[in-house]
Amino acid sequence: MKFVCSKINRAFSLRLLSKKMSTPNFLLSNGKNMPMVGLGTWRSPPEVITQAVKDAIDIGYRHFDCAHIYGNEAQVGAAIAEKLKEGVVTRDQLFITSKLWNTHHRPDLVRAACETSICNLGVDYLDLYLMHWPMAYKSGNNLYPTCPDTGKAVFENIDFVDTWKAMEHLVDSGLCHAIGVSNFNEQQINRLLSVAKLKPVVLQIECHPYLRQKTLITLCYDNAIAVTAYSSLGSAHTPYEKPGAYPLLKHPVILEIAAKYERTPAQVLLRYQTQSGIIVIPRSISKHHMYENFKKIWDFGLDNDDLQAIDDLDCNGRFMTMKAAYGHPHHPFEIDAPKQL
Repeated sequence: MKFVCSKINRAFSLRLLSKKMSTPNFLLSNGKNMPMVGLGTWRSPPEVITQAVKDAIDIGYRHFDCAHIYGNEAQVGAAIAEKLKEGVVTRDQLFITSKLWNTHHRPDLVRAACETSICNLGVDYLDLYLMHWPMAYKSGNNLYPTCPDTGKAVFENIDFVDTWKAMEHLVDSGLCHAIGVSNFNEQQINRLLSVAKLKPVVLQIECHPYLRQKTLITLCYDNAIAVTAYSSLGSAHTPYEKPGAYPLLKHPVILEIAAKYERTPAQVLLRYQTQSGIIVIPRSISKHHMYENFKKIWDFGLDNDDLQAIDDLDCNGRFMTMKAAYGHPHHPFEIDAPKQL
């Protein structure tokens, strides 16, 4: 099946690509296909991620979400290289995303940062390169430059529009097939759309029942921007915020719906997103969980009452607040305390 990136709601235009296909693709605005389920690699320890990626490829994963700041791209690349050598996959069957970190926003640093990720991942190009955040930190090799007096990040006066223009050249040079952004708000997306030569193909954001972001998602779909959700299972082990009265995987509404469909709570949460046309990148290093997240969400659908019940959990509850960057002129999030459910 193929999801087409145009104005999308829950009534999708679907097209069968192949009976052998194990997971649907999303047709991006650049004409490339992006698998709707990928493996997230944030907070996956380098010593275990190589085996996890090899297991994922054997299960059928072809989409891998990476970033320089995760500190494990070389280990992800080792797994990819092994599977390429074994002939399990070919490079053109994989969809590999990486991200430009905040300390490399200066336009003259963008290409080198991209090339570092490409080198670490052991590939010749990236399918997608995202600006990880709109905020620029002090340029340099210290990935978390911090003010000793405040504990806050040290900022640098670099406009994300100028960073974006440098990223556009990465597509022109063939280093990336597509570029996009992550953690941008509506005003920032609109500003980028007003000046970009190449419009963002993907927006990656935190998205789950506690944080639906419907207005932002609608803006993206109206402008042919695909949406990838991180923390779609509620980020139970996040070191940051913990919104809501329950962890999402243990919320009574989710448990009740999971029992109704004889599915796990994780499968319900992933189906909830993909049924709305949102790409998901659940993180796991467990082969069992990777299998369940990938193989067990396409043969059932949530009915409208269940979709609404999950929608009603929205409390503007954000896990990833990025408080260290509060005060930055390009910080994308409002500092609103979520209501408790």
